[in-house]
Amino acid sequence: MAFDGIVTKSIVTELKDIIGSKIDKIHEPDKNTIILGLYAQGKHFALTLCVDSHNCRMNLTTHSRINPLVAPNFCMLLRKHLIGGRISNITMLGLERLVNIEIETLNEFNEIEKKTLIVELMGKHSNIILADKKNVIIDALRHLDSSNHSYRNILPSQNYTLPTSDKFDFTALKNFEDFYNKILNMDGDLSKIISNQFTGFSKSFVEMSIKKCEINANCKEDLQKLYNYFLDIINHPDRLYFENIYKDDKVSDYALVIGNSNSEKYSLNFFIDDFYFERETVETFTNYRNSILKLILDILKKYNNRLLNINEKLKECDNMETYRLYGELITSNLYRLNDKHIDSIQLENYYDNNSLITIPLDMKYSPQMNAKRYFKKYAKLKNAYQIVSKQKIDTESELNYIESIVYELENCSSLEDVQSIFEEISENVVFKERVKKKEKKQKVSKNKKNHSFSPIEYEIDGCKIYVGRNNRENDWLTFTFAKKEDLWFHTKDIHGSHVILKANDSITDDILVKCAQIAAKHSKANVSSNVPVDYCFVKFVKKPNGAKPGMVIFTNNKTLNVNPQNLNL
Repeated sequence: MAFDGIVTKSIVTELKDIIGSKIDKIHEPDKNTIILGLYAQGKHFALTLCVDSHNCRMNLTTHSRINPLVAPNFCMLLRKHLIGGRISNITMLGLERLVNIEIETLNEFNEIEKKTLIVELMGKHSNIILADKKNVIIDALRHLDSSNHSYRNILPSQNYTLPTSDKFDFTALKNFEDFYNKILNMDGDLSKIISNQFTGFSKSFVEMSIKKCEINANCKEDLQKLYNYFLDIINHPDRLYFENIYKDDKVSDYALVIGNSNSEKYSLNFFIDDFYFERETVETFTNYRNSILKLILDILKKYNNRLLNINEKLKECDNMETYRLYGELITSNLYRLNDKHIDSIQLENYYDNNSLITIPLDMKYSPQMNAKRYFKKYAKLKNAYQIVSKQKIDTESELNYIESIVYELENCSSLEDVQSIFEEISENVVFKERVKKKEKKQKVSKNKKNHSFSPIEYEIDGCKIYVGRNNRENDWLTFTFAKKEDLWFHTKDIHGSHVILKANDSITDDILVKCAQIAAKHSKANVSSNVPVDYCFVKFVKKPNGAKPGMVIFTNNKTLNVNPQNLNL
């Protein structure tokens, strides 16, 4: 769905009803959005002005937005000039996506002053500009000048000039002949020709109009029919509504079409509001999750490389016992050796039935010195082995935890889930440095929020089952929410959620199997057909000191092999 001039005109027509409303609030939730709080006839409204390049629009909204603790400069300027003012008119220039919100305010002398909030909805060139009654710019959300390769200056104290366009204004046409002459002798797709020739007509709108008018050829009669349809659309905004466009039996898009009288007030505004709110929510969720996932995958790669280096060092330590043996054999046979500098020597290995073994020597040193050097290599590798072995255990533990975070991120379904994961890793030393850089770059608020947990719930034959959605919730579910006599389920050696089956006298083998299937379903093995699931009483589940969130140990467990694909609830 394109927010073109036709949609803009329809929205502005509905907004005529808010003329006379008082501006009592102004917010700037993000760098692309201004929200005007309006009050009229005992009702409160919120008008969204969004100049995001992909989601530019203007509409009434019912969805709340989180505002920054400190208002940005442009928001403060708008509050200074517009709070307490009344909207006197809302107009647009033809079908240009350019809306003027005329506002009457009182100055310090209690005199009425007129100001205009100009909303330019032009994709990446969108802007919000405040101008005075002489059309002089007071300020703008985005400043433009010739240094930014702009053909006009959008700067304070500059005269405001309209954006230029080579397209024709359909509303300025005198009759059909005028329309026909504009597209006469032009080859190509009709929808593309019209959208390129006339301002405010998106290609998708023209395509839908052609289908509605059942036009098959570019003959004059069909073009007359299309022209009349355009006139109906423009002249009857009270009869417009958004129609679903289906593809493969699914709604793929929406088109603005003309129909019966629309009795629902602000219906187009609220349709636009819901459509873009859902799209922005999905985009925000996807971008946020992907940015956190990238951060975690970078750490995962770092630890995988560390494990490779550790394994290489451990491989080097495989020869340490051989060096000790060489040193012992040379030392025990020094009485048989002279001080000649030779490159190797054959001695009996008394650890292996006195079989002969060839020991390489460094000709620069005596046999005694070679023995000392072998003992030194052995001692060095022995110390390295002890240190590196501990490093391997720690690294594998960290890798296991990082992989659990990756699993959670891939399965989260809301911004709250991603935020909860981000807060979890923010407290972990593994991610500390990367998270600090991200917080600094994005200026994330450091205010701590009280954690509220809402695990996934199931009910089977009167038995309540709860599933954790992330590591923190897993810990809360197992060690705070669950009682000692409740049953705990988790996939065996596979990343997944903690599952709690509340104690009940009616627990049967069938319920146990279904609980195990639920645990398998909420795990990394959810597409497998044979998944081992451990279960035990909660009282046998422990959390070692210093263990990562979600990491536990357990005893007295039993194992069920289940197929999560067969789960029927």
